[in-house]
Amino acid sequence: MVHRVSGVALTLFLPLHFWALGNALHGEAKLENFLRWSDQPLVKCAEFVLVLLLAAHMAGGLRLLMLEFMDWHSVGDLQKTLLAGAAGASLVVGLLFLLNLL
Repeated sequence: MVHRVSGVALTLFLPLHFWALGNALHGEAKLENFLRWSDQPLVKCAEFVLVLLLAAHMAGGLRLLMLEFMDWHSVGDLQKTLLAGAAGASLVVGLLFLLNLL
């Protein structure tokens, strides 16, 4: 479920990302205004959530790939271990990004 929700959230973010990149094409002043706006604490919090979602989506995708290419008979206990590993890796990546912001 986390993999799907994070995928939808990232898909909704893409147009905003392209809009921000488009500001660079309209001159330095417009991009500078956007970058100044992006220094707000709420935007920084949103960036942290975005990186956390991206890490969760990547870790969930890697977990699904591992399940697909492994033997199905031994998946029972491994499923919980892979899920915990994916969640832990996502949290570590998100926290490292948050530490970089501070």
